Amino acid sequence: MKSKVIIYKKVDKKVLEFIEDTCDVIYFEKLDSDTYPIFLEELKDAEGLIGSGLKVDAEFLDQAPLLKIVCNIAVGYDNFDLSALAERGIMATNTPEVLNDTVADTIMGLILSTARRMPELDHRVKTGQWKSGLEEKWYGVDVHHKVLGIIGMGGIGSDVAKRAHFGFDMEILYHNRSRNEGAEQKYGAIYSSLEELLKKSDFVCIMTPLTPKTVHLIGKREFELMKESAIFINASRGKTVDEEAMIHALQTRQIYGAGLDVFVQEPIKEDNPLLSMNNVVTLPHIGSATYETRFKMAMTAATNLITGLQGNIPPNLIK
Repeated sequence: MKSKVIIYKKVDKKVLEFIEDTCDVIYFEKLDSDTYPIFLEELKDAEGLIGSGLKVDAEFLDQAPLLKIVCNIAVGYDNFDLSALAERGIMATNTPEVLNDTVADTIMGLILSTARRMPELDHRVKTGQWKSGLEEKWYGVDVHHKVLGIIGMGGIGSDVAKRAHFGFDMEILYHNRSRNEGAEQKYGAIYSSLEELLKKSDFVCIMTPLTPKTVHLIGKREFELMKESAIFINASRGKTVDEEAMIHALQTRQIYGAGLDVFVQEPIKEDNPLLSMNNVVTLPHIGSATYETRFKMAMTAATNLITGLQGNIPPNLIK
């Protein structure tokens, strides 16, 4: 008898067929007020769950007595209550590594577009403001040979360091829970205290997962430690940063600018001051958003799902 699984996110047809080969599938392209009651009814006898962003806590799990595995189509898993899952013997998986290169590309794009003011100047050209030779007030700042500080030297952080080191001859400082000797040997990365990194870096990039310890890891004090010329980059999670403190630092030119792919509230509110700042580049959480990478993420999650349901340890079991 096939295991019943629920997919609650739109996936490629090939991924859907891959899961259907071994499972009975209930498929929701998205969950909304119309589909959620049906989803909850189907959840009662589901053994597997695959998607992203859904809060899976003790209250939710009380409605899923047969559940054996939950699979995020994402590298992050802050939507999972791991303690509640462990208490019930339910496996949880994510999709690390497969998106590292794509997110690292996005981060380098944020660094370049913020430093060289590309979105702002693109707007000026398209609105007819380019009338003569380039004025000094349109100048940006160089990226090459600058100091990049990376907070969180995991897989994505390492791939950012590789691009910065080999592509832009940047000096790499990093702060992490433990030393990353591979990044030190390959990219000349220098292990640093958080305070020293903030003081010395021309670009500060936070790439930590969201945990209770990393909520507001960067706040008022941290922005005060940064150079006035520093550019802050966040493509991790919005809540790793005290957004009000960041807004204040940008408004008062305590720092030069910011490149942001994540926010405390997503989609961002229309009245958020960040949207009216010329020294801020804002993206709609596109980190891994390419066709190729999203397909690989979904297929990785599907492999985790089926492996777990077959009684084996999934490749990306969250421990």
